Amino acid sequence: MAGGNWTRVSEFTLMSFSSLPTEIQSLLFLVFLIIYLVTLMGNGLILLVTWADPMLHSPMYFFLRNLSFLEICFNLVAVPKMLATLIAQDTTISFLGCATQMYFFFFFGVSECFLLATMAYDRYVAICDPLHYPVIMSTRTCAKLAAASWFPGVPVATVQTTWLFSFPFCGTNEVNHFFCDSPPVLRLVCADTALFEVYAIIGTILVVMLPCLLILCSYARIAAAILKIPSAKGKHKAFSTCSSHLLVVSLFYVSLSLTYFRPKSNNSPESKKVLSLSYTVVTPMLNPIIYSLRNNEVKNALGRTFCKILSLRNCIP
Repeated sequence: MAGGNWTRVSEFTLMSFSSLPTEIQSLLFLVFLIIYLVTLMGNGLILLVTWADPMLHSPMYFFLRNLSFLEICFNLVAVPKMLATLIAQDTTISFLGCATQMYFFFFFGVSECFLLATMAYDRYVAICDPLHYPVIMSTRTCAKLAAASWFPGVPVATVQTTWLFSFPFCGTNEVNHFFCDSPPVLRLVCADTALFEVYAIIGTILVVMLPCLLILCSYARIAAAILKIPSAKGKHKAFSTCSSHLLVVSLFYVSLSLTYFRPKSNNSPESKKVLSLSYTVVTPMLNPIIYSLRNNEVKNALGRTFCKILSLRNCIP
């Protein structure tokens, strides 16, 4: 497009679900608000229980605490603004606000990929080398692994967000999404973005596939170790320690892959909005539920914590 048609964009309009009737938007607001509150409460409880209960002061629950904190932050990036667009029709977002939202979306998204890989490594050490587990996964090592999981989000988010928002924008300022994701914002750019798109594709593949390969390698070794256990009870006990994490990983990567790795011909803006809901809204809600329902230690710790708060007798020991 000619340089004379470029305009300086000071704000964007999030189209969100504006094409739907008002009644449907009101219903979506109620549904998403309930999911949002359940997400905050569920992950908040995991944070509280794993911090307050001494029996959960182990590497596995240290990383789970990191994951719950990350899920709360990830949810705060997009959901409050989406709720505002649904109930108050507050669809505008400033240029800086859009860039900030995209930055933290990338930061927390990348961090979650690497944190899930770190949690898989923790399960690998616990099952494949249980005698040396306390030494290998020391407090200092866990802190370093957690920091290493959070750090990759910084350069990825910084480069991608800064580069994208350095482009000129022209024509419409309508972002056809419920948050400032890279592809819908990129469509508003009035410049050659070929190099950026190559970087974005390569970066996404590396960020998603590298942790995924680490997770697959960890679970391949775990599966081999479990198969060597002679008793069925021993196999079940070993598998139960990592089943929750495996389910969380599956939900996260399936929804992420369906959103970003589908052919463009099958990837309409409306379908992408629906798929994006799976990892921005639904998965953060399901994670604490999965860890609570499938983990007896967490369930017992929740019981002990509520007993202490309510000063009840006959608490779970």
